[in-house]
Amino acid sequence: MTMNPRHHILTVLVENKAGVLSRVAGLFSRRGFNIFSLAVSPTEDERFSRMTIVVDAETNPLEQIVKQLNKLIPVIKISEIAPDEGVERELLLMTVKATPELRGQITELTAIFEAKIVDVGYESMTVMLAGTPDQLDAFSDLLQPFGIVESQRTGRVALPKLARQPVKLRAVKTARA
Repeated sequence: MTMNPRHHILTVLVENKAGVLSRVAGLFSRRGFNIFSLAVSPTEDERFSRMTIVVDAETNPLEQIVKQLNKLIPVIKISEIAPDEGVERELLLMTVKATPELRGQITELTAIFEAKIVDVGYESMTVMLAGTPDQLDAFSDLLQPFGIVESQRTGRVALPKLARQPVKLRAVKTARA
């Protein structure tokens, strides 16, 4: 799921009501836009939900879809997050074949990627990793030779990076004895 230059990350704040997701997805569908990834959850204010939509679009048509989204009554705010201006993460759950002889190798890989083993069976393990799409791709590629039984990714969630203010250090005098 490596970021394609034509992918755009939109965060859409909407009213937390039934049918809103369907209306937003329908708008993309009617316009012929492919939704690459979609994640929706309530915000800190239970009246609203935040949708993170990764869409495959050229720049000009994206402006058109944003204008159309703004016309929908339940849409409160739309923001596009440039890849270098946002913090984005995705969650991966993956069950991989893990005979007792291979568990040590899989455990080492999970430690390197700071993943977690969330379930262990006789012949397989389920691991979880939260990270950037590139990190999840690399982790998946390394687990592929063991045999992937099942895999599920959440889709991206993103927020804008916080503004950074330079920190002023003040001099501290030390007393000499």
